[in-house]
This record gives sequence, C-alpha cells and structure tokens, in this order.
Amino acid sequence: MLPPPWSDGMGAGWRTVIDDIELARALHVLFVVHWIGGVGFVTLVALPLARAAADARSGWALFEAIESRFAAQVRWSIPLAGATGLWMTFRLDLWPRFADLGFWWMDAMVFVWALFMLIVFVVEPLVHRRLGAEAARDPAGLLRRLFRAHCVLLAAAAVAIIGAVAGAHGGLFE
Repeated sequence: MLPPPWSDGMGAGWRTVIDDIELARALHVLFVVHWIGGVGFVTLVALPLARAAADARSGWALFEAIESRFAAQVRWSIPLAGATGLWMTFRLDLWPRFADLGFWWMDAMVFVWALFMLIVFVVEPLVHRRLGAEAARDPAGLLRRLFRAHCVLLAAAAVAIIGAVAGAHGGLFE
C-alpha cells in the first residue's frame, strides 16, 4: 500500500511546511501562467476578434481596451516571474547551468523574460503614441502586424516553456 500524499513516505505523517524554494517555484509558475497565458489570450483571442471586426477602428478600440487592462497586470507578473526565477537560481546555485548547452532552456527562459521586460517597460511606452497615430491611419494594417509579432513572441515563449518543463523534470537536450 502506498503512503498517503500528505506523508513524507517514511511514516512520519503530515508534512506541513514548505521551504522558500518550493514557495518560489509555485509563485514562479503562477506568474508565468498569468503572463504567458495572457499573451496567449491576446494573441489567439483578442487580436483575431479585433481583426475580424466589421470596422477596423472598432477592432483597434477593442484591442486597446483589452491590451491596456492586461498590460497593467503583466507589469507585475513579468518582474515577479523574474524575481522568483532569480531566487531559485541563487538558492540552488544553478549558475553553471547557463554555460551548459544541455540546459539551453534556462537561457531561453531568461531571453524570453528579458525580451518581454524590454517590450513592456521600454518599447511599448516609447511607441504607444505613435501606434495610436498609426491606428488612426491604418488600423487593419497595424492589427495585422501586431498579430504577427504576438505570434512570434508566443512561439518563443512556448519553446522556452516546453524546454523548461521537460528540462526541470530530468530531460536534457544535448
């Protein structure tokens, strides 16, 4: 008979305390799910709906309304995903993995994180006004380009996630 799931497997009974690494891992997954799940929603639901609108200007307004709400939230989840990832790397002394090709997914996670940090905190604020002016001229064209860019970003995130989940559970890609 197997021990109950709340047991440590050694007959000691309830295991009630998690350590800082387990907490960081759980929070890291939560923040990444919020962030990349939102990117998936914007890419696969909001942008196609905006592009399919009968009037491109109302499609742009729909996209802007959804994206602005998500942007306010993701300005928290992206930095917190990075902070929890950094904490786990520090506490578990995982720095050498960044030099090992078998752990390419660690570099991929950092690359995707840094790219989104740059986009959300630097690029987007700098070009927001210009995008609004471009949307006034050619909303359909702008939505098409934004859809393509979001697809590339979502694909990069998906590759990093697949590699990270497989790699964190013992899979090496050499």
